[in-house]
Amino acid sequence: MSTRRTEPGRRVRLLETVLDLIARDGVAGATYRAVAAAADVPLGSMTYHFPTRDDMLYAAFSHLADTQHARFDQIMAASPDGEDPRERVVDLIVTHGGGYGRDMVLSAELYALAVRDERYRALIQDWMGRSRVSLERHFAPELTPMIDALAEGLVLHSHISTEPFDVDRVRAAVYRLIGPSGDATTP
Repeated sequence: MSTRRTEPGRRVRLLETVLDLIARDGVAGATYRAVAAAADVPLGSMTYHFPTRDDMLYAAFSHLADTQHARFDQIMAASPDGEDPRERVVDLIVTHGGGYGRDMVLSAELYALAVRDERYRALIQDWMGRSRVSLERHFAPELTPMIDALAEGLVLHSHISTEPFDVDRVRAAVYRLIGPSGDATTP
């Protein structure tokens, strides 16, 4: 009788490997064989954890959404007493705009899938909903979709623009959109 070798955390390691391959080669590069080779696991392990390639991709992008939301939520929760809550939004944009290039590439790949596939669109909608709940700690619920869109757009621009990232311009945009009371300002 042979003993079965188990590896706690293998599924998460596989998901990270899938994301690494997507970041490097695009969604097309994340095949069962490529992931198994990169993760140094038997090919059969792939179908054990993910019955289809789409299941593998969906699980990887769900993992990405969970990881990015946890970072987003942590930044929004870390508000020192007396700090203007708009600074949390500035910090969020600066943190994600100044780093996390891999995550931006992965987000762009996910957006492309979401345009074509309702399941991935629903995944993004869920992720946006969780982000808005995090924003509601400090801002009115009707304002959070605009704040979320502003943050997402500025982070995207920070990664694709040829202009240097300008924290003062980010702060000015955030403060202009969100008034001192946490409500939308009127132009």
